[in-house]
Amino acid sequence: MAAEGGGGLEQRIGEWRAYLRRRQAIQPADAVELEDHLREQVAALVSAGLAEDEAFLVAVKRMGDLDSLSREFALEYSERLWKQLVLGAGAAGEPAPARTEALLVVALALAAALAVKVPELFGRAMHGGAEGFYARNLSLFVFPLLTGYFVWKRRLEASGWRWLALPFAAALVFANVFPFVPRGHTEALTAIHLPIALWLAVGVAYAGGRWHERGRRMDFVRFSGELFIYYVLIAFGGGVLTMFTAIMFDAIDIEVEWLIQGWLLPCGALGAVLIGSWLVEAKQSVIENMAPVLTRLFTPLFTAVLLAFLGTMLWTGSGIDLERNMLIGFDLLLVVVLGLLLYAVSARDPQAPPGAFDVLQLLLVVSALAVDAFALAAIASRISAFGFTPNRVAALGENVILLVNLAWSAWLYARFLRGRGSFAALERWQTTYLPVYSVWAGFVVVAFPPLFDYI
Repeated sequence: MAAEGGGGLEQRIGEWRAYLRRRQAIQPADAVELEDHLREQVAALVSAGLAEDEAFLVAVKRMGDLDSLSREFALEYSERLWKQLVLGAGAAGEPAPARTEALLVVALALAAALAVKVPELFGRAMHGGAEGFYARNLSLFVFPLLTGYFVWKRRLEASGWRWLALPFAAALVFANVFPFVPRGHTEALTAIHLPIALWLAVGVAYAGGRWHERGRRMDFVRFSGELFIYYVLIAFGGGVLTMFTAIMFDAIDIEVEWLIQGWLLPCGALGAVLIGSWLVEAKQSVIENMAPVLTRLFTPLFTAVLLAFLGTMLWTGSGIDLERNMLIGFDLLLVVVLGLLLYAVSARDPQAPPGAFDVLQLLLVVSALAVDAFALAAIASRISAFGFTPNRVAALGENVILLVNLAWSAWLYARFLRGRGSFAALERWQTTYLPVYSVWAGFVVVAFPPLFDYI
C-alpha cells in the first residue's frame, strides 16, 4: 500500500490519505479525523524510539480494518452522519451536526444572495450604470462567506482565521478606491483577477490550517473541480427554472423580467456557490465517480482539437491574430487544459504504473505547450508593433506562467513514462505551483490600475 513508496513520512501519509478518500463510505471531514488519529499514533511511536518508516507501518497496522475503525468512530461520535453510514439506516432521525451544517449553509447562501442587493440601498442599481462596481466586487459578496463556512467546518482557531480576513479587507480596498475609467481595461482586469487571487484564501481555509501539506492542497484541487461541475449543473437547472417561470407568467400577461434580472439571476448565482460547496462536501462519493469520467472524456477531445489547430496552422502558414476576444479565448483554452491536467493528476493513483491515458495526457500537455508558445510569440509581436496595453501585458504574464507550468509538467510526465521519475513528483509540482496563479492575479489587481492610469 502507501508504505511501498519512498519520499518520507509526509508522502506516505499522503498516499494513505488518497487510498482512504477512494472509500465511498468515508466523508472528507471523517478522513481528516482518521488522519489525525494516524499521525498521533506515528508521533507516539517515534517518541518511543521507532524510526518514521517503522512507526508508519506499525501505525497503519494498528489502524486495522477500516470498516471496524469506522464502527468505533460511529460509537464514539454517535451524533454524526458516520453512525448512519456504518451502523445502518436504522438510526432514527438526521444527526444534529448534519442539520446544523445544512442550516448554516442555507443561511450563508441567503446572506450571499442578499449581500448583492445591499448596494442598491445606497443608490448603486445593478442595471443603472454601476455594472463596473458589481463586476469588481462580485467575489467579495460570496468568497468571505464561503471561507467562513470552511473556518467553521474545519474548526480553525482564531489565530488562523484572523489572518484570512486580511486578503478580503485588502481586496475590498483595491477594488473600490482606484479611480477606474468606466468600462476600462484595468477595471475589467480587476474583475477577472480578483476572484483568482482570493481563491487562495478560500483554499487555505479549506485545508484547515494544513496548506503546507501536499495532500491537502491536492484535496483543494479536487474540491475546485467538483464545485465547478456542481455549479454548472445547478446553473443548468436554474436556467430551466427561469425559462419556465418566464413562460408561465407570460401566459397570463404578467411581466416578470424585473424579478428574473434583478433577483433570480444575481442572487441565485451567488447562493449557488455556497450550496454547491456544501454538496461537494456532503456527497463526495457521488461526484468522485463523475469527475474522473468527464476528465477521461474531454482529455482526448481537447487533444484532438489542439492537434487539429496546430496542424492546420502549420499547413496553411497562418499566424495567430490575437485581438482582445481571441486573447481571452486562448487563455481560457489553456486554463481548461490545465484544469484537465490538474484533475487527472488529483484523481490518479500515484502508485499505479504508466498507462495509455498517461501517454494521452502528455500529448495534451505538449500540444497546449506548443499553442502557448505560438500565442506568446503573437503577443510579443503585437507589443513590439503597437506598444504595451493592460490586456497585452496581463496576457503575456499569464501565458508565461502557464508556459512554465506546462513545460515542467511535460518534462516530469515524460520522465515518469520512461521510468526515470515518480508520479508523485508531478503531483508535488502542481500543488507547489498553485499559489503562483493567485500571486500574479493579486499583482494585476494592485499594480495594473496605477501603472496604466486606470484606463
